[in-house]
Amino acid sequence: MTIALVNGRVLTDNGFQGGFAVLVDGGTITGLALPSDPRVRAAERHDLGGRTLLPGFIDCQVNGGGGVLFNDAPTVDTIRRIGEAHAKFGTTGFLPTLISDDAEVMAKAIDAVNAAVEQGVPGVLGIHLEGPFIAPERKGVHDPAKFRIAGADDIAMLARRHGGVTLLTLAPERTPPEVLAQLVANGVIVAAGHTAADYDTTRNALASGVRGFTHLFNAMTPFTSREPGVVGAALEDVGSWCGLIVDGHHVHPASLRVAIAAKAREKMMLVTDAMPPVGSDNPSFVLKGETITVHDGAVRTADGTIAGSALDMATAVRNSVHMVGVAYDEAARMASTYPAAFLGLGATHGHIAAGYRADFAVVDENQHVIETWIGGTKVFG
Repeated sequence: MTIALVNGRVLTDNGFQGGFAVLVDGGTITGLALPSDPRVRAAERHDLGGRTLLPGFIDCQVNGGGGVLFNDAPTVDTIRRIGEAHAKFGTTGFLPTLISDDAEVMAKAIDAVNAAVEQGVPGVLGIHLEGPFIAPERKGVHDPAKFRIAGADDIAMLARRHGGVTLLTLAPERTPPEVLAQLVANGVIVAAGHTAADYDTTRNALASGVRGFTHLFNAMTPFTSREPGVVGAALEDVGSWCGLIVDGHHVHPASLRVAIAAKAREKMMLVTDAMPPVGSDNPSFVLKGETITVHDGAVRTADGTIAGSALDMATAVRNSVHMVGVAYDEAARMASTYPAAFLGLGATHGHIAAGYRADFAVVDENQHVIETWIGGTKVFG
């Protein structure tokens, strides 16, 4: 039966609009209509109570949530628990993210995501492999013992077809050009990250098919006067996307403002880099045998190294508005429309319009998520 979401303020491609009902049938938006439309009168009505209806949030970098870490147990059950935890914060699409690990674990993670997609686990859009083809100089919390140069077996594993997207973060200076070309030719979305590349190397990588940058500013060469570095190349390029962690710990708000002003519009997207504490009452977890704990909102190792985040997408949107000064509609698009485009899903996800998936976040006047809908089904609220 058709569902009509009524009495809401809807973020459309033309901005916020009121007075329309959003019609949903079979998990797809069939149209926006006036309350007097016969389709609305015949539908099962869901009253939004004057709240705001946003396109569901899409997170390209989710290491964990709900008390579990994908690396620890790359299984369908882990993916389901992570999805349920993040759905509470408006995330309707996500990429379970595996940080640098052995080939056997990578293969297991890919198989788990494939199975999750086949089983219809809500929200799973594919997989993000963050490493292990990255630079020791910019390792962050990754284990350098896992790092290696990609070879033929890796290409074959990454190029396997499945129901979701494959995003790979790598260091361009450690990836032979022919390997990068093969990955791109096989449909792998390649992002530069955890890299010590210079500006020229990064520009060459962009020309070879690198599509984005993983958590801009963090774990990459900075923008300076005589060497623009990875950051300079990323901000200059008009065709690539940049992920931003807006938690007040990874990047200073002033740096975020400058980057957003410099980058081509619609090319900045919010990511969380979330760890197990998101959606969990436990502020600690174990990574590589080390207990890591959230202190004052930051996730750090004992020596102070940032180890992912305790950020959820709803908070990332609020922070973008109140901490950085981004307009609310633009912040919401940075969490939905723009990541959908980055993943090649812009024709099906990230918009509230006829023909798109019925993925929504319903938020109150304080920009907190009250309901989350995935594929026309309310999964939270």
